[in-house]
Amino acid sequence: MASLSAAIVFSGCSSMSTTSKSTVKGAAIGAGAGAVVGAGTGLAVAAIAGKNKKKAVIIGAAAGTAVGATAGAIIGNKIGKKKQALQDAANNASIEETTDVNGNKALEITFSEGALNFATGKSVVGATGKSELAAFAKSLVAGEANGEIYNVQVTGHTDKTGSLEANQKVSKDRANAVANILKSNGISTAHIVADGLDFQLYDDSKTPAQNRCVKVYISASQEMIDAAESGKLQ
Repeated sequence: MASLSAAIVFSGCSSMSTTSKSTVKGAAIGAGAGAVVGAGTGLAVAAIAGKNKKKAVIIGAAAGTAVGATAGAIIGNKIGKKKQALQDAANNASIEETTDVNGNKALEITFSEGALNFATGKSVVGATGKSELAAFAKSLVAGEANGEIYNVQVTGHTDKTGSLEANQKVSKDRANAVANILKSNGISTAHIVADGLDFQLYDDSKTPAQNRCVKVYISASQEMIDAAESGKLQ
């Protein structure tokens, strides 16, 4: 965990337009943040830092070396194109651009009403959600042979009904349900982590149904960064 620093953002299941201002760069994640780290990936989920009373979560994993401007531009171009492809695959999801821990372009995808439609206290993904997540995963892994390999972080969220303990469980169940569907449709276990954030990031401007959601964060993996730096990724 010592190599990770908080850089990126979200607040509940709201869009990046309201959360990008809360980006926290260079702030160490404390031991009490409850981070869940993917084995061997450097990825973390549920590591929360705060700035100006807003909360932020890590997106991506710190690169071994600084990412050059040319490589960053290549990654940004790929992410921009991937955003449209993912939106075509999952048209009920909300997709926003953000920035990862290395300063590269990244994506924040919210699956809530229309895509997942979670009932209070439930984590079952319906037929529409399964179909969209399958198409989403297949679109994401297209291009891997050329070095376009992404890290995926999945976070589950709840409304405020019931106890904290109950919501902790259901938010984790929601994240795992989505992550399992993504993995079964081609996303490597080595590049995905998932965890629940209960109602820690509840957005009062949204309805309870909108807060019962799952967010997926997409960022360049170390393999993708290396491919961009070497010229393999164009």
